[in-house]
Amino acid sequence: MEKSLNKSTPQLSLLAITWPIFVELFLQVIMGSTDTIMLSHISDDAVAAVGVANQLIFLCILIFSFVSSGTAVVLSQYLGAGLKDETKKVTAISITLNLVIGLVISLFMVIFRTKLVSFFHLPKHIAELGEQYLMIVGGTVFLQAVLITVSSILRANGYTRDAMMISITMNVIHLIGNAILIFGLLGFPEMGVIGVSISTAISRAIALALILKLLYDRIPINLKLRDYITIDGIQIKRILKIGVPAAGEQICFNLSQLAITAIIAMLGAASLTTRVYTQNIVSFILVFGLAMGQGTQILIGYKAGARDFEGAYHQLLKSLRYSLIMTVAIAIVVAIFREPLLSFFTKDDEIISMGSTLLLLCLILEPGRTFNLVVINSLRATGDANISLIMGFISMWGISVPLAYFLGIHLGFGLPGIWIAFIVDEWFRGITMYFRWRSRVWEKKVLVQNQVTTTA
Repeated sequence: MEKSLNKSTPQLSLLAITWPIFVELFLQVIMGSTDTIMLSHISDDAVAAVGVANQLIFLCILIFSFVSSGTAVVLSQYLGAGLKDETKKVTAISITLNLVIGLVISLFMVIFRTKLVSFFHLPKHIAELGEQYLMIVGGTVFLQAVLITVSSILRANGYTRDAMMISITMNVIHLIGNAILIFGLLGFPEMGVIGVSISTAISRAIALALILKLLYDRIPINLKLRDYITIDGIQIKRILKIGVPAAGEQICFNLSQLAITAIIAMLGAASLTTRVYTQNIVSFILVFGLAMGQGTQILIGYKAGARDFEGAYHQLLKSLRYSLIMTVAIAIVVAIFREPLLSFFTKDDEIISMGSTLLLLCLILEPGRTFNLVVINSLRATGDANISLIMGFISMWGISVPLAYFLGIHLGFGLPGIWIAFIVDEWFRGITMYFRWRSRVWEKKVLVQNQVTTTA
């Protein structure tokens, strides 16, 4: 018989959960932009190489979300249902799973780095820079695997501020490391892309050590070594039931973006660089939708575990309203100041002109992306994860990729045509998922409903 905590939903507000996630994501974007700005002082080629290589790194991180996404949802529902022993099992198993997956992927990235970079058909000198980056950052990506897992565990338990502080610390260390190793401060040589790579690896290692200490300090579940090596098929199945579709959708998206990057590369190096700079700016709009999506997911997970379906249903509507208002407001500000923002990254008039057009299109794109993020995260929080993978595959590969080629290359619209394809994809998926939410089919998908009945 399971030990049960108080089965009431934890008293956590959307604001209390979301603002630390927003700050954390916002700082990550700032640091990513700082990387780009620092590297732009070396060359646009270095920016392009790291931008392309980071798409591969991001794909690895999405693979890790097989476990971290599933863990966040399962833990939230267990906490809402008051199942203490189950939370302990899921916490330990998720860390072990992602460590093993991370080590395998790190080895893969090192061995096959040349073939991976060659997919983009980059000029030789840019490809070599990308390989250098993958050798170090890809080789240590297992650190990120465990880091995002423990961060998900802390957030699911309501410790979003602690996860935020770890992120701040990591980014500050990364910034200092970049300054020293890129520009050769304190007697160090100027190391360029290799310097960014080393700084990334060191900052992640320190952050991992700190967040593991926080895990033991904050969550009173008394984890032992045997908990990490004990295999519980039921818990693994539940984690993967959510994690595989969630990560599968994101991998599907990232692969479609890789395909679209290859399409953009057909337009020339200037278009490729424009996309990197534009995405850095757009990331500042995206973080609010991401934060609202993650915060809403935690709250709805609690409510679903406690079987408060009415509360869960109206939480999504409330979150969606707030997130769309803020996204539109931020997108308008970015559109107004689009040229000065792009000028932070480059003085190339062609790139600034192309990027300005794309940022105007983001007035339509980013609200659609936010709409999509919040609704899909809410469905996932209830256990209804498969539908987003199915619709994601249909939309991304049936609409986004072919339409990007048709508009961007065949009709000659270039990058604006590709952005129009993004708009159609995001709004189509978001509206489809919204009608899924209104159908309330997700009420039958809650993972712990049988568990609560049998252990009460």
